[in-house]
Amino acid sequence: MSASGFDFPVMTDTRPDDHSLPAFMVSTTRGFLPRQEPVVKLPPEFDALESLLNRMPVKTLSGEPGLLANFTFGDTVLKELPDLSAEVEKYRNDLVVMNALYRDYSFVASAYLLEPCHERFLKDEPYGLGRQTLPRCISLPIVKVAEIAGFKPFMEYAGSYALFNYRFEDPEKGLDYDNLRLVRAFEHGLDPSSSEAGFVLVHIAMVKESGALIKGVVEMLEGSTARDREQFNDGLRTLVDGLRKVNAVMNTMWNRSKPQSYTTFRTFIFGITSQSMFPNGVIYEGVSEEPMSFRGESGANDSMIPLCDNLLQIKMPETPLTDILKDFRQYRPGNHREFLEAVRDHAIETGVKDYALQDSVSAALYLQALDQVRDFRWRHWCFTREYILKRTAHPTATGGSPIVTWLPNQLQAVMAQMVDTSAYCQSINGVSDIMDNVNLQQETLRKEIAKYCSERGVAAS
Repeated sequence: MSASGFDFPVMTDTRPDDHSLPAFMVSTTRGFLPRQEPVVKLPPEFDALESLLNRMPVKTLSGEPGLLANFTFGDTVLKELPDLSAEVEKYRNDLVVMNALYRDYSFVASAYLLEPCHERFLKDEPYGLGRQTLPRCISLPIVKVAEIAGFKPFMEYAGSYALFNYRFEDPEKGLDYDNLRLVRAFEHGLDPSSSEAGFVLVHIAMVKESGALIKGVVEMLEGSTARDREQFNDGLRTLVDGLRKVNAVMNTMWNRSKPQSYTTFRTFIFGITSQSMFPNGVIYEGVSEEPMSFRGESGANDSMIPLCDNLLQIKMPETPLTDILKDFRQYRPGNHREFLEAVRDHAIETGVKDYALQDSVSAALYLQALDQVRDFRWRHWCFTREYILKRTAHPTATGGSPIVTWLPNQLQAVMAQMVDTSAYCQSINGVSDIMDNVNLQQETLRKEIAKYCSERGVAAS
């Protein structure tokens, strides 16, 4: 083989005390979680911002109603929050603090813009329009911190809402689920038993398992480069085992976050792009006279399944829905994006899929990996059905993708690749059971898409 070894600098020692490195860097120990536990309290220069965030949630940490409960958050921001851009500059070289500032300013920005929509939602009215202008006391600092920290100047999944938004109740107990608490929340999320907390913390608990995925990916790519079948298969086994653990955690969402509660805090994680609340974008005051537009927070911005898509060379259809999938790539930490691109390129260079299909045992393991990706996407579709489709007619997801057809676009692609792969390992025990389930789900999915598209008057493809 002419291909060189996979040499992306995956960390083993995450150097948690080094604040000169970005908070998010891929590692075999912490996977896609930040290198160190998130900064919980901002430096004293940002006490005005900290105070607003503590008083912001519908239910504050003390249990008392907060500013969003009284729909007074926007007015309070304009009265109390100064432009702290000069203070931001003091921490330019502290990328971990910069990530915390990005998290906190993005929470303030989303709450400010979407507060009127939340008020209408609670009155059982359409969302209507959000605030169309972001005041300079938010827009100037968020653009600055986002540029330094490597994010878009709007709420993202990893850098803000989910993966940099937890603290420990007891530092000694670490990442145990029951020890996790949110740092920031919109509704009742500072109460760890709330549906908002459950929704976010389950995502953190899933990504906790991502170190095994990184290990498996590296081993597979090194095995495919060296044409070492044993190493390649061992990597596949590690990947499959890691995905099984991710899916097991994902399945706890039903108990941690109730479907009937999701839409009440969901309002605040909508984006600007493709949303009726912001038909012309948002003016970032003092930044640009032209409206700006960004996608909203979405689990689609997580890196685990896109990593598997790239590694396993899952072929997506050439559709506008796949174009949205590609657009989501911009909304991840820079190091995550670079890693996923390196995996994609090396998988193509060494022919991971073809190499897997040349051996029946490898092909069966490859099929198992595809099956875990299918399982993840199937669960995601089930959550979408129960948490969203049955409870709101709003046509787009928080990230701006079409709510009915977008997830099935990827799910159908995985199942089609599984059908093709099964021909290479039919003699292996367990393959027929996997494919029986796939055939059943393909038909079930087709009927469900037709049902929801018909109800909403949208095209099925």
